Amino acid sequence: MDTQSLQAFLAVADSGSFSRAAEQLHLTQPAVSKRIAVLEEQVGARLFDRIGRRVGLTEAGRVLLPRARQILVMVDDSRRALGNLTGNVGGSLTLATSHHIGLHRLPPLLKAYTRDHPEVRLDLHFLDSEQAYQGVLDGELELAVVTLAPRPDPQLEAVPVWVDRLCFVCAPDHPLAARGRLALHELCAFDAVLPGPLTFTRTLIEARFAAAGLSLPVALSTNYLETLKMMTAIGLGWSLLPERLVAGELHELDVEHPPIHRPLGYLVHHSRTLSNAARAMLALLDEAREPGAKAPSSDDIG
Repeated sequence: MDTQSLQAFLAVADSGSFSRAAEQLHLTQPAVSKRIAVLEEQVGARLFDRIGRRVGLTEAGRVLLPRARQILVMVDDSRRALGNLTGNVGGSLTLATSHHIGLHRLPPLLKAYTRDHPEVRLDLHFLDSEQAYQGVLDGELELAVVTLAPRPDPQLEAVPVWVDRLCFVCAPDHPLAARGRLALHELCAFDAVLPGPLTFTRTLIEARFAAAGLSLPVALSTNYLETLKMMTAIGLGWSLLPERLVAGELHELDVEHPPIHRPLGYLVHHSRTLSNAARAMLALLDEAREPGAKAPSSDDIG
């Protein structure tokens, strides 16, 4: 099997479309179809069912899918291992990060990195932390700098670099702003606007409320913290936001509850050979590590 045919197979399987796969691979649709046909001939089985405009994996395709990913990861791994022998820091580095970290934490590190390693082509992806986490786990991403999962997969090395203190906040004219010290249960009488239900940050927050026997009264949610700040500032509800976002438009509430912290850091796969470019980035991240940065404990996640 050639890697180009496997790449085409994965692109069609992931997108569910020959035309979208062609766009992704910068090929014509007939070229993608030809690569799939070559692969089907090599494995002796049909890999896709084409019914109208729908494209779905056959049983043979479902069997091949995880193996195809593994083969391509192994090929890339071998290339990196051989490239590392030169000692040069160059080539391409695929790095994923969340929008919040990309805006508020990474810029000085990226500036230093591109200055010190001009031969590296930085392929930067802005993704939700949960998507980036899965990308590293699947071998699609070499490195991710994200909010760390409450319970990291054992296949991944998760290294805390920074810590965000999450502040209870509301608009200055919200009814809660006029109150003094608040008990946690008092917040539950008012709508909250919080990160989406599948995010690591939401999991951390829900665990704290659940430990107190409380349910969160979530009215609206989004994965973008800057949007949450806007919704909180116009009075749509109270929220929990990193202290870096609080200054100016928001009122910080005095809540009788231990601080909630979320760890931010990097993820790499234990089984992956890192390129020299990735190792250079990890060195910068390790230098930037805050003294208090640590992985979440059982107290944080309930």
